[in-house]
Amino acid sequence: MTLALDRLAHAVQEVRTVHRIGRVTAVSHGTLIIRGLERSAGLGDQVIIRGVRGSAGGEIVALGSGTASVMTEGSTEGLAIGDAVELCGETVVAPDDRWIGRIIDSLGRPLDGSPLMRGPIVRRLRPNPPPAAERRRLGARLETGTAVFDTLLPLVRGQRIGLFAGSGVGKSTLLGQFARGVAVDVVVVALVGERGRELREFTERVLGPKGMARSVVVAATSDESPLSRRRCAWTAMTVAEHFRDRGAHVLLLLDSVTRFAEAHREIALAAGEEASLRGFPPSMSHTIMSLAERAGPGPEGAGDITAVFSVLVAGSDMEEPVADILRGVLDGHVIMDRRIAERGRFPAIDLLRSVSRSLPHAASVEENALISNARRLLGAWDRAEIMIQAGLYAKGSDPDVDEAIQVFPALDAFLSEPAPEGGIDSSFRRLKECLRTT
Repeated sequence: MTLALDRLAHAVQEVRTVHRIGRVTAVSHGTLIIRGLERSAGLGDQVIIRGVRGSAGGEIVALGSGTASVMTEGSTEGLAIGDAVELCGETVVAPDDRWIGRIIDSLGRPLDGSPLMRGPIVRRLRPNPPPAAERRRLGARLETGTAVFDTLLPLVRGQRIGLFAGSGVGKSTLLGQFARGVAVDVVVVALVGERGRELREFTERVLGPKGMARSVVVAATSDESPLSRRRCAWTAMTVAEHFRDRGAHVLLLLDSVTRFAEAHREIALAAGEEASLRGFPPSMSHTIMSLAERAGPGPEGAGDITAVFSVLVAGSDMEEPVADILRGVLDGHVIMDRRIAERGRFPAIDLLRSVSRSLPHAASVEENALISNARRLLGAWDRAEIMIQAGLYAKGSDPDVDEAIQVFPALDAFLSEPAPEGGIDSSFRRLKECLRTT
């Protein structure tokens, strides 16, 4: 009975008694120029273009004097001057607890073939983050299921980290390990601009039944419009906020911010914004930072959103605009190196270039000493690796290098190990064993 009433209430909410109609007056550079809606439309509102040869969805991306510019969700082929354009209003979603275990698109519609219930509360896609002065501090250290993140790169409740990697170095596999292993209540995964064939592979193989049992997957594949790809990240964040406001601890995995930024660039340029940062519009910085700020610790009485944002870095260029902007606003960054992946160590994390800003507070004095010692020895190996491999290093030349040579095989293997049974304390005991030289 309750379910039937919910369905009826949702259906009533979607009934519109007034239909505002405009007309297409021009098609220019991938956008439609509309007249008749400028006094009632807002930036970001959804529209439906109803033409003689078919219909298409779209979004208002710019407003002018007497006109509105619309970017369509699909091809503009077949649309004609004079076609009717119906204003649908602001884009919203209504997340529900029953979305766990489901795959949805950027508008909150099911992609897995089963009906999807709307929740009772409608949410905007771009709300403000919680007030800064009311947010709690970062919380306790989390078990992650991986030895390196339980020790050398700790992840704490409410932390936001960036995962910087090129293609094919194991980024998706690491995100799957987080989804299965991090101690949270709910996982929300955003797949922005992924290849279509990879959706089932990620949900069935990478996440697996264990990961999907507590996850909501929001997907917009690479063939979809830039509107859908950009909206995918906002929808995933909105779903995470729904569970956070209900007191849950949420893990948000967003793959990737780079594709989110590229989609925003396409929309901004079509709307008339000038390119500046290596082809990206000036609004990109605020768009990325406002998205990142919505994650993190919640206010008193709410839960938290622990977030992992992946960034695609071509040629390990950490100075490119998206990587540089995101690295400056997050609470840590993890860099994956292709050279490490090529020699068969996964996850291919370059520990010396990676930082968790939860340290030193997330670890005890003894644990911080172990972390510092491990970094010191990895740094000594890195400085002398070429000479060691070439047989040019003379034992006794540098005590740190001598020690690094003894522990490097065990320490390098430790970076790819799953967390042992017993949690974080067991991981640190294992690290201590790897650092022994006798």
